[in-house]
Amino acid sequence: MCKTRKQNKGFTIVELLMVVAIIGILAAVAYPSYNEFVLRGNRTEGQRELLRLANLQEQFYVDTRAYTTDMTALGMNADPYVTENGLYSIDATVNDDTFILTATAKLTQVKDTACTTLTINEVGAKTPTSGCWEK
Repeated sequence: MCKTRKQNKGFTIVELLMVVAIIGILAAVAYPSYNEFVLRGNRTEGQRELLRLANLQEQFYVDTRAYTTDMTALGMNADPYVTENGLYSIDATVNDDTFILTATAKLTQVKDTACTTLTINEVGAKTPTSGCWEK
């Protein structure tokens, strides 16, 4: 008489632990890259607003023959101006016929340590130049 063995249907604990370990390794590699991607993506908010405010400064100069440090004079709701998602605070420095707009990182964007401060001036010169501004 032949006895048939009952087949197990399922996973062993070793197989389950191997899958968990593989998922953990993949997450450890992918998460820092994801964070870097998010910070770079959020940086565009500061860049966009700096460019927009530089254009508004130029329009203000055409109308009044002077630049302004007052963001409300440019139509913004506060001085210093805080961007839509609250990731950057922007203020202006004016010296005669020149200006510098500075966006300072706030909230989670301060983790973008290489680019916590972005600036643009009246001739369009942007700093820092080391990869903080997209080409």
